[in-house]
Amino acid sequence: MTNDIWAEVLRGLKGALGANSFSSWIEPLEFDDLSGGVATFHVPTPFMGNYVSQNFGDQIIYQMKKQGQDVQRLQFNVLRQARSVVKPATKPVAKPTEVDEIAGSPLDARFTFDTFIVGKPNELAHAAARRVAEGGPVTFNPLFLYGGVGLGKTHLMHAIAHELKQRSPDLNVLYLSAEQFMYRFITALRERKMMDFKQIFRSVDVLMVDDVQFIAGKDSTQEEFFHTFNALVDGQKQIIISADRAPGEIKDLEERIKSRLQCGLVVDLHPTDYELRLGVLQSKVEYYAAQYPELKIADGVLEFLAHRITTNVRVLEGALTRLFAFASLVGREITLELTQDCLSDVLKASDRKVTVEEIQRKVSEHYNIRLSDMIGPKRVRNYARPRQMAMYLAKHMTNRSLPEIGRRFGGRDHTTVMHGVRKIEELKALDSQIADDLELLRRALEE
Repeated sequence: MTNDIWAEVLRGLKGALGANSFSSWIEPLEFDDLSGGVATFHVPTPFMGNYVSQNFGDQIIYQMKKQGQDVQRLQFNVLRQARSVVKPATKPVAKPTEVDEIAGSPLDARFTFDTFIVGKPNELAHAAARRVAEGGPVTFNPLFLYGGVGLGKTHLMHAIAHELKQRSPDLNVLYLSAEQFMYRFITALRERKMMDFKQIFRSVDVLMVDDVQFIAGKDSTQEEFFHTFNALVDGQKQIIISADRAPGEIKDLEERIKSRLQCGLVVDLHPTDYELRLGVLQSKVEYYAAQYPELKIADGVLEFLAHRITTNVRVLEGALTRLFAFASLVGREITLELTQDCLSDVLKASDRKVTVEEIQRKVSEHYNIRLSDMIGPKRVRNYARPRQMAMYLAKHMTNRSLPEIGRRFGGRDHTTVMHGVRKIEELKALDSQIADDLELLRRALEE
């Protein structure tokens, strides 16, 4: 096969595969020989030969046959010394045992399963994380954890990594944030080290990516993440992802990535309840007792904090840290009065603010329907009545305007919200069940 024919094959491959895939996978190939129906190529690494064969082999054969060449299969030989077509060699790719130091984020020693307080809002997420941390055959892939700030996503991610490393020290576990993934991808592009980047991320046994919502809208990063995801799943490698919302609710995230993320186990970490917050505080008090053995804490203080600070666990722990430090400096017992004085700004900022999203979640749970059905277009009574209940509560428990509430209910008009609110006002006077449900939901939201 002449160089002119190979140039035509390359032109056809570039048009079929796109510029990104072509530059990353086809350009580094060096055509060597065609005989007996076997086309032989030189490649820089065994990994690249395997990847091109599995993902682009059929397309290469098709383009060669299109140019009149008799090709039945492809063969890839690793070329140790770079030739003219191959780009100059870069720094050696990291050994598998070095990946954590090169590409990963440091793990926090405090974030283990032993220090994670389990309650009803997070028990499913904890159980799923425990199952993945046991290792063995991959049962659900990926594990997708989502929830608001300070609910324990990162804690569970670190705990899984710690447990896996403890059980199997030779296991190649890579934990990093989505922002770090994006930074390293851009750096690899700029320095022409994409092969090193791909080698590192496709050689791991467990890939953990925190806050994946930050790659939304970044087209090139999303494409590379998609290919990395597919390569690892095909290789039966475990993937663990976290985000601040469910895959389907992440704006500007490609549909194909949403679909892949939803094919495993998606687990919601719900906002903390009173019992869970109290458990976190009691655990922290035990920890601080060793640091401040002289300090005493009065009865009712922890219960007061668990009731008043409901935003997230980080704020709760920070408040307790400040309280112990202040009491130690002034040499006083931690009483309710001291707590109110020391944490006045935190308590004021943590005054209960109910959101429309929280109301929607509570109402859908109360009526045992899916949240997507309640805010979706279906008008059957099983969904319409809970939807009107949620609209009524949103009108009376938040400061959102009617148009804003309508937008959060599937983009409905404000007149639809007005009709729903009036309907519930009429029904609660006639139907005692509606009135009881409203009171029950109101109390649950005000906890």
